[in-house]
Amino acid sequence: MRWFFVSILFWLVGVGSAGAVATPEAVILMYHRFGEGAYPSTNIRLEQFEAHLAELQSGPYTVLPLPEIVSALVEGRPLPPRTVGITIDDAHASLLREGWPRLKAAGLPFTLFVASEPVEKGLPDYMSWAEIAALADEPGVDIGSQSHSHPHMADLSAAQVADEIARSQALFTEHLGRAPSLFAYPYGEASSATMAAIEAAGFEVAFGQHSGVVGVTEPRFYLPRFALNESYGDPERVRLALSARALAVGELTPEDPYLGPGADNPPLFGFTVLEQAGPALARLEHMACYASHLGQVERQLIGPRVEVRLATPFPSGRGRINCTLPDGRGGWYWLGRQFVIP
Repeated sequence: MRWFFVSILFWLVGVGSAGAVATPEAVILMYHRFGEGAYPSTNIRLEQFEAHLAELQSGPYTVLPLPEIVSALVEGRPLPPRTVGITIDDAHASLLREGWPRLKAAGLPFTLFVASEPVEKGLPDYMSWAEIAALADEPGVDIGSQSHSHPHMADLSAAQVADEIARSQALFTEHLGRAPSLFAYPYGEASSATMAAIEAAGFEVAFGQHSGVVGVTEPRFYLPRFALNESYGDPERVRLALSARALAVGELTPEDPYLGPGADNPPLFGFTVLEQAGPALARLEHMACYASHLGQVERQLIGPRVEVRLATPFPSGRGRINCTLPDGRGGWYWLGRQFVIP
């Protein structure tokens, strides 16, 4: 398949060629449903999806299997410029009906994140275990976990998280012959305690649903993905996401994205842009930050430190902050965080 030969070629020629990045960096796309117009917030229209695939096939991208991207991230190995991973959540039947035939024809790998309970119950909107097992046997297809019952995991205790994982991993092993090593949080919701529980369960990394680029300074158990749906699935939006670059940051506050009792809301959001961000450091005055409930918000620069202050608290549910910085070459440094507000 195309992704395999491109990947091998990259490693044969090394990373000294023009445009190669020095550290692992990748844009991860996320889908749910395909051609199901009754669910616009999680659906991608088929004409939109076909345009995405055409862009990935014709543009300057290297689409790699997610386990290969994760391996490079964990080991600190570089990736080809414009590396992209494709993920699909929930194992809805429309993947098998509409998404998979198009992905197979395009020769593009992907990871399917599965919550085991809807599959075990045989709910009509979901793939069966037999269908998931057959898909897992296809080249370039990997299966990840999304817990058992698809709960709001930031609201669970460590024991409840452990039970969710134990039940789902047992079912994966029973029906697929192995337990997944990659995890995606339902709704993208996590807390520091949730992340620690997922790491303790033995997963290699975990993904949220906040915008941004996977890079070496992103928390391994709260990695970003660009969520695509009918509202955020036009070709221009996809090209914008695919042009994004990782922004190397440290000392990000608040560390815990769960704004429960005792936490500040609005959060005192800030981060320090590190020297390894390179050219981004000289362009910080061009950075703009946005909150999901306010639009563009005030940000202050204190040397390499960026501080963001929101005028009003996040409402209950999920809230997001995104900070973007033009790279001067038509792309964007992009840092995002999602917060959970009980």
